[in-house]
Amino acid sequence: MLTAITRQVSPTINQCELSFHARQPIEVAKAIAQHEAYQQCLAELGVHIVSLPAEPDLPDAVFVEDPAVVVEEVAVISVMGAPSRRPEAKSLAHALSRYRPIRFLTEPATLDGGDVMRIGRTVFVGSSKRTNREGIAQLSDILRPYDYQVNPVAVTGCLHLKSACSYVGNNTILINRVWIDARPLLTFELIDVPEEEPAAANAVLVKDVVVLPQSFPHTRALLELRGFRVTTIDVSELQKAEAGVTCTSLIFDDLGTQASLPASLS
Repeated sequence: MLTAITRQVSPTINQCELSFHARQPIEVAKAIAQHEAYQQCLAELGVHIVSLPAEPDLPDAVFVEDPAVVVEEVAVISVMGAPSRRPEAKSLAHALSRYRPIRFLTEPATLDGGDVMRIGRTVFVGSSKRTNREGIAQLSDILRPYDYQVNPVAVTGCLHLKSACSYVGNNTILINRVWIDARPLLTFELIDVPEEEPAAANAVLVKDVVVLPQSFPHTRALLELRGFRVTTIDVSELQKAEAGVTCTSLIFDDLGTQASLPASLS
């Protein structure tokens, strides 16, 4: 069963971390309503939602993608690049322990899950303001025994790798090449977002449906012209917190029982 861990919006979200966006007032009630609609969208696409309570003292905690990386065999709990966000990991690790064995990155590694884009057994990791070389190396060491290949991608113009590219199925990546070094991705079909919608490359693929923010109609039209099924949602308040549609859920297959560690790690 496809499962998504989400977390309710913190009442202190206006104190969120920002790196590339100017701060704008966030209407908390509207953000909560938009997040509820996002969860309903996932549920309508057949995803089982596991919703964690809000963390009033952790403004960014709704962005559950960042503290963890989940593959079929293991969940990796990261050391996030923003120290203020690191306490978010504890409750998320507890929630994930029902579904996967847990491994932890350790300092001096830093890594945000928003910098991780997995396509099959290939894992692209953004080298960004939030993810450093040691974080990429430790993630590679953990995933290598499961036959995953980790490839770094330089991120220069945005917060996370998935701010600039997302896998949308059919061997295709939606991308803003201005913000990243696209060379590691050239074995895939690339769809460039329209110049007037530079932030539109963050999309989440659920089964065969691409979920995209409502604010990017030109990108939606471009994808539909290429034969993709697209649904859009309004996440305008969360976008003020430098969010996209991938960062507010952690989606994975519920395998029914925890996968076993390889002999070298057990």
